[in-house]
Amino acid sequence: MAIEDNGNVHGDATIPLLEEGKNIGDEENGYTDEETSGKPSLWMVYLSTFVAVCGSFAFGSCAGYSSPTQTAITKDLSLSLAEYSVFGSILTFGAMIGAITSGPIADFIGRKGAMRTATGFCVAGWLAIFFAKGALSLDIGRLATGYGMGVFSYVVPVFIAEIAPKNLRGALTTANQLMICCAVSVAFIIGTVLTWRTLALTGLIPCAILLFGLFFIPESPRWLAKIGHEKEFEAALQDLRGKGADISEEAAEIRDYIETLERLPKAKMLDLFQRRYLRSVIIGVGLMVFQQFGGINGICFYLSNIFESAGVSPSIATITYAIIQVPITALNTTVIDKAGRKPLLLVSSTGLVLACILSGTSFYLKDHNLAPSSVPILAVTGILMYIGSFSAGMGAVPWVVMSEIFPINIKGIAGSLATLVNWFGAWAVSYTFNFLMSWSSYGTFIIYAAINAVAIVFVITVVPETKGRTLEQIQAAINA
Repeated sequence: MAIEDNGNVHGDATIPLLEEGKNIGDEENGYTDEETSGKPSLWMVYLSTFVAVCGSFAFGSCAGYSSPTQTAITKDLSLSLAEYSVFGSILTFGAMIGAITSGPIADFIGRKGAMRTATGFCVAGWLAIFFAKGALSLDIGRLATGYGMGVFSYVVPVFIAEIAPKNLRGALTTANQLMICCAVSVAFIIGTVLTWRTLALTGLIPCAILLFGLFFIPESPRWLAKIGHEKEFEAALQDLRGKGADISEEAAEIRDYIETLERLPKAKMLDLFQRRYLRSVIIGVGLMVFQQFGGINGICFYLSNIFESAGVSPSIATITYAIIQVPITALNTTVIDKAGRKPLLLVSSTGLVLACILSGTSFYLKDHNLAPSSVPILAVTGILMYIGSFSAGMGAVPWVVMSEIFPINIKGIAGSLATLVNWFGAWAVSYTFNFLMSWSSYGTFIIYAAINAVAIVFVITVVPETKGRTLEQIQAAINA
């Protein structure tokens, strides 16, 4: 999905391997096509990415809201634990609805239109929470912010991938996950000093920046080409590559690819299971399954409980979570286009397996009253290693790959399916986590270790490397 090259794309369909090799070599030596064609300028790509990831920050603000506000909201509005649990979990249902509709909305009114829609729901949701006098308006507000999150989770990585030069696509798309992590951490930290109503108002800040910023950035050129807006397509691509850049080859490649796809019938859900698309669907959906069912949401939502049951202060849990997650995700943005997607996924999954084994061992020792002094150290090491490993690859890379592999004629429907599977997994894992822990605390972590081990096999055997290739090259190779 990412727009390809800084100045022009040497991606002629007749010689993709030769050209691809040339581009990768140039990039590894520090040269890009922009440096040899006209006057390159990436400032519009960076500005557009910044505006789009305000949506990611809005997403993170929604996700991080319920944890620091539980005590205050329950007390002020006299909510029962069950009522607050509904408030906490209804976010995921809103996100599932957002995920189902995100692809069709982004295909119908454009990537910018979808971001405006998501922002509108988030603003309405935060205001409903701010003015809430009881459980009903709280839940309506939470459902609305959840819907916005579901749309953002699809459209932000897709938009960034469609505007970015191929040698920056991984790093810029990873910024989506980085901003989510930053927003969750900010909500955790400022939630300790602000009232819950004031914290709800802070959620409006990224929404305001996003709505304002959308007036100054171009629409995705690929989407404009797909709907036949030829003049706007060329103008948007020229804006993104710089006024002096030669965009003729890149524009021709995008046009050729879209013309090929337009000859195919309009995709429906069942078409995703045709042989020509099946591999990209298996890759996109499979990565989302492993990302969520490896246990991340159960562990994050109940971090304090896990630390407490291992005999460690819960306040340490929240602080260390924020301290570890943000820098590692930030580091990811610098290495993803050099190291590649597959190595990061493999390192991440291996770390997750080891972390789950460590955590499981600590609970096994605790349950059997063995080596009690080792239990807290093993538990803390295991959980922190888990968060670090997840942030190193499994957190961001599935979204990057999802944004790259689907051909534009199925991108809306396939992206919606992958995003829906992700949100369903988030709900299922967070819902079952406490039940699993009460069944067997160490058994829970062994199950997650096994799922992450299967993920390693999946990445090795099924997932292609996509770094340094244009979207058209990636999609042609996968769906050949």
